[in-house]
Amino acid sequence: MAEAGLKKCVHVAVGVIIGGDGRILLAKRPDHLHMGGRWEFPGGKVEDGESIQQAMTRELREELDIGVLAMEKLIEVRHDYGDKQVFLDTWCVTEFSGEARGVEGQALAWVTASDLADYEFPDANQPIVVAVQRWLGKFCTL
Repeated sequence: MAEAGLKKCVHVAVGVIIGGDGRILLAKRPDHLHMGGRWEFPGGKVEDGESIQQAMTRELREELDIGVLAMEKLIEVRHDYGDKQVFLDTWCVTEFSGEARGVEGQALAWVTASDLADYEFPDANQPIVVAVQRWLGKFCTL
């Protein structure tokens, strides 16, 4: 329960979706949303009573029409935007079923880890970009 004067922290399930070729799926935030027009790793709010795995499965089905088959913990990021705080519970989705598509009309891009620097992300996503590059660097050179 939040004390008076404290901002609510929004728990977000973030999926770094890794394709079979090692590229990463990005989605563009709609212009009317907070940090609109920037690119992000797909996901969404964790609902009350939902596990992170349940939230990730639900969000990626709703946003991208894919099913999560395997995921691995990547990083936890807490960020204060001033008007709200977020807790980004970030996982690499290493196996999925279906072909990703922007169900909500959002633009999608499959990019290499080295190309992530060419995309503008919400401020809270910067540590995720670094973590993804390190994580993928364990498997191949960028």
